[in-house]
Parts: sequence; C-alpha cells; structure tokens
Amino acid sequence: MTPKERFAHNLRRHRVTVGISQEELGERTELHRTEISLPRAGRARTRFATLLKLAGALGTTPNALCEGTGWDHERRRFTVEDPPGD
Repeated sequence: MTPKERFAHNLRRHRVTVGISQEELGERTELHRTEISLPRAGRARTRFATLLKLAGALGTTPNALCEGTGWDHERRRFTVEDPPGD
C-alpha cells in the first residue's frame, strides 16, 4: 500500500462513517466529484487546501485523514502502515 492509497482508504472510511456520497462531499467542499474520486483511487496528489476542506467537511482533522502515513528522513522515503481491519 502506498501513502496515496492509505490516504484514500482513510478518506473513504471517514466519508462512509459520516454517511455521505462523493457528490455530497463535493458539495460540502466546493470540489467536483472527480476531485473527490481521484485521491480515493490513489491517482492524484491532494493539495493542502483540499486536505483542509475534506477534513472540515467530514468533521475530522487532516491528521486523521493522513493516519498511517509518514516520512522517514533518515531513509528519505515515505512510510505507510496498513490500516487495521475496518
């Protein structure tokens, strides 16, 4: 699993928990549905402003959406933990 895929997993989990569709999340964030689906599919980088909008619309924090991802400065690479069984 890549960091993008882990972020996408976290995003979907939070959206499902809140009980809204991608379309509703798009309306809450003023983003097009495709902008919501690309990070979910792990195919796009998410801008900081978009991360803040997504977290706010889902009633969570950017940290929660990035849970399980990190940066190992000594090895100069991203790290990712597999999500617990949801």
